[in-house]
Amino acid sequence: MIPRYSRPEMVAIWSPETKFRIWYEIEAHACDAMADLGVIPRENAEAVWKAKDVEFDVARIDEIEAVTKHDVIAFLTHLAEHVGSDEARFVHQGMTSSDVLDTCFNVQLTRAADILIEDMGLLLAALKRRAMEHKNTVRVGRSHGIHAEPTTMGLTFARFYAEMDRNLTRLKTARSEIATGAISGAVGTFANIDPRVEEHVCVKLGLSPEPVSTQIIPRDRHAAFFAALGVIASSIENVATEVRHMQRTEVLEGAEFFSAGQKGSSAMPHKKNPVLTENLTGLARTIRMAVIPAMENVTMWHERDISHSSVERAIGPDTTITLDFALHRLTGVIDNMLIYPDNMLANMNKFSGLVMSQRVLLALTQAGVSREDSYKLVQRNAMKVWEDGKDFKTELLADEEVLAALSAEEIEEKFDLGYHTKHVDTIFKRVFKD
Repeated sequence: MIPRYSRPEMVAIWSPETKFRIWYEIEAHACDAMADLGVIPRENAEAVWKAKDVEFDVARIDEIEAVTKHDVIAFLTHLAEHVGSDEARFVHQGMTSSDVLDTCFNVQLTRAADILIEDMGLLLAALKRRAMEHKNTVRVGRSHGIHAEPTTMGLTFARFYAEMDRNLTRLKTARSEIATGAISGAVGTFANIDPRVEEHVCVKLGLSPEPVSTQIIPRDRHAAFFAALGVIASSIENVATEVRHMQRTEVLEGAEFFSAGQKGSSAMPHKKNPVLTENLTGLARTIRMAVIPAMENVTMWHERDISHSSVERAIGPDTTITLDFALHRLTGVIDNMLIYPDNMLANMNKFSGLVMSQRVLLALTQAGVSREDSYKLVQRNAMKVWEDGKDFKTELLADEEVLAALSAEEIEEKFDLGYHTKHVDTIFKRVFKD
């Protein structure tokens, strides 16, 4: 991923230096286990650890690979240059390249997941804080983009919190599912390596042994992992789209923070554009691009092919790096977001009283008017508000058929805003359980 959308800690996980360090640890721990089992001499296993402080030369490994056309062999050749060819002769014994590649990839994915889990925690904290802050800040709810009934800004933040909390659960599940390793040899039968070697390596790397690895770790695990990241990206876009809507000039109920010296347009100095949330919408698309290829990677020929390999070299770093950046950016948007309660009330009252139509409808039916007739009575008065700019309550109070069923006091009572927020506490208790 390009530096513009990258953060150093996540990028480091995917650097060649980190990858070769993990490869080295896999090989060294495997040698230890084989020595414990008496398969190789103890001194050879100990000799491998002479490279424990070595910074592997990426350029040198690339140079070797240019000849061998095989990345793992190139690395092993370079490792032998540090350890000594005789001392390193038992390195990789009974193993196949996928033992190193797949186990390493899953180590990288679990480390990436740990960062993403931390990111999610920070985003949830920001959403909770803003939800509590605006728990009773009334704004109009919309369906189909049209005014519906009153809600609160706190409930808007609360529903985003609940969605992201579900995503955190999905992410933790995905991390658990991807945290497996395989040191099972060609076609995964352990014919040339003891299963106890796999168990030892996995313990050292914080993984669980893959129950059946063929020659690779099954890619349904990876499909589930990237699918979880795709869902999180969609939720990011969901929040970003709401912020973008709120920042529209004719709405302006909320907005991204606009810093001193910031410019909105190269041509129009008055502009304040929702550039951060627009950016998040685009980044969500790039994250979701990984989902279908990850699903397609599940299908392999027999015990192994490498049709998945080139895909994962791209989607592993790109998707996790981008999601890390997007979660960090969204947290900043929520933390610094400007909220305009007066504009929320003004918008709700733009069509005077219209958002109370359902209360009047229900009151008429409870007063004995059929639902069909009640709907007609309410709608004909509502249309005067839409079409002629009338006041809804005033029109109802002047409608003799409505007054035949409801008193003026009963009509007045139906315009109490508090009616719509009376269960906010109940919803908050469901969402924020701690």
